[in-house]
Amino acid sequence: MEDTITTITTTLTDRYDDGGEPEPSDSLRIFGAVYQALREKAGFTQESLAPEIQYSSHYIASVEQGRRLPSEAFIERSEETLDSGKVLRKAAKRLSRQRGLAAWFRVWAELEKEAVSLSTYECRLVPGLLQTEAYARTLFEQRVPLLTDEQVEFQVTARLDRQRLLAERQNTAFSFIIDEHLFLRRTGGAETTRGLIDHVLEQAALRNVEVQVLPLERDVHAGMDGPMQLLETEDNQRFCYCEGQESAQFIPDPKTITTLHMRYAKLRSQALTPEDSRGLLTRMRGAL
Repeated sequence: MEDTITTITTTLTDRYDDGGEPEPSDSLRIFGAVYQALREKAGFTQESLAPEIQYSSHYIASVEQGRRLPSEAFIERSEETLDSGKVLRKAAKRLSRQRGLAAWFRVWAELEKEAVSLSTYECRLVPGLLQTEAYARTLFEQRVPLLTDEQVEFQVTARLDRQRLLAERQNTAFSFIIDEHLFLRRTGGAETTRGLIDHVLEQAALRNVEVQVLPLERDVHAGMDGPMQLLETEDNQRFCYCEGQESAQFIPDPKTITTLHMRYAKLRSQALTPEDSRGLLTRMRGAL
C-alpha cells in the first residue's frame, strides 16, 4: 500500500479509466452466466423463480446480466432452491467488489479497509456510506452527462456494497458531519428523503458510528472551504481525501493533514451533538 500511495499524484483528474465508463467486472458476468445455466437446468424462468427466492425477476435479470452484485441472502436462497451443490457459494467468493469505483477513488477505498478512524464532512450531498439505494439512484440517474442504465446499476451496486464497512469494521470509529440543508433539499422527493433520514438514524445507532448535523443557523464555520475525508490507519498513518468538479485530491502531506484535522475538530464543536442531531433529524422526518 505504501508503494502505491507514493506513486499517486496529488491531483487526479480522471473520474474513470475510460472516459466515463465504470470499470467492467468479468467476474460478475461469469457468475451471471453460471446462475442462468443453473436456473434453466432447474426448469425455472426468471418470473417463476422470483417468488421462490423472494427476489424480483428484475433483480434476477440484473444478476444474470452481470450488472448487480448479488446479496448473501440471494445466493443462499438460490443455492437451496436451485440445488446447485455449493457452486453458487464458491463462485460468489470470486466476485469483484471494486467495479464502478472511479479510478482516483480506488486507493482511498483500499485505505478505508485499513482505517481505525474515518471522519467525513459533507456539504454537497449525504456521504456515500450513509446513502440509501433510492437516494444514490437519484444522484446517478440525474448525473450530467447522462449515464446508461447499465452504468447506473454498476454505480449504485458499488456504492451500496461499500457500505459493508460500517458493519464489518466494528473497530473503526466513523464520524460524519453533514450540513442540515442536505436533508431540507429533499433530493429524490419526500418519500426518498424519509427513507434517507430513517437510514441515517439507523446507522447512527451503531456503536462505531457518530453522526452530527451542522445547523443552518451556523452561518460561519470551519468547513467553509468544502468537504473533506480524514482517516488514520492501524500503523498511525494519516491521510486526507477531497473531491471537486471532475477532480479529486489525495493528500498525504502531514502539515496539510494537521490543518484539516484542526478544522474538523472545530467543526465537531460547531455542529449539533449526536443526541441533538438525532432529535433534529427525527423532527425533520416528522415534518415530511
